[in-house]
Amino acid sequence: MLPYRDSRITYIALGIFFLIVAAYAYYEARGLLFGPSIMVSSEITQVYDPFVTIKGRAERIASLSMNGNIISVTEDGVFEEPYLLNPGYNRVVLEASDKYGRTRSRTIEIVYTPSTGSGQAPTTETAPAASATDSTSSTSSGQASSTPVAN
Repeated sequence: MLPYRDSRITYIALGIFFLIVAAYAYYEARGLLFGPSIMVSSEITQVYDPFVTIKGRAERIASLSMNGNIISVTEDGVFEEPYLLNPGYNRVVLEASDKYGRTRSRTIEIVYTPSTGSGQAPTTETAPAASATDSTSSTSSGQASSTPVAN
């Protein structure tokens, strides 16, 4: 007689073991499967103050830049960067790259209307102001895609 019998308990234990191994492999491969991500609230439509703070969170990144300048990120992936707006239309481009060479960029569009000298903001809006787009590119596979993000 063999030391290991074919029993239902053995099959269940092996099934649970392989399920745990598969779940752990998926957890470790998330960075390779999904690439970097940038989450920014883009609720800013039109502002009357020239100073804004771009806040957000980035996951699975090696570096993060805003309009080409590297910005610091905490260990949790949180970033907060002040930005001085020019009068009119402003475009802020956040670009994250991971250790595999894949990049993801997020564009925030803000319209800054300087206040009139009277201390009150103008009451008319001339154009829809804030929108964000999200694009992904992969340098290792040569494929690129761009998808708009609804916020």
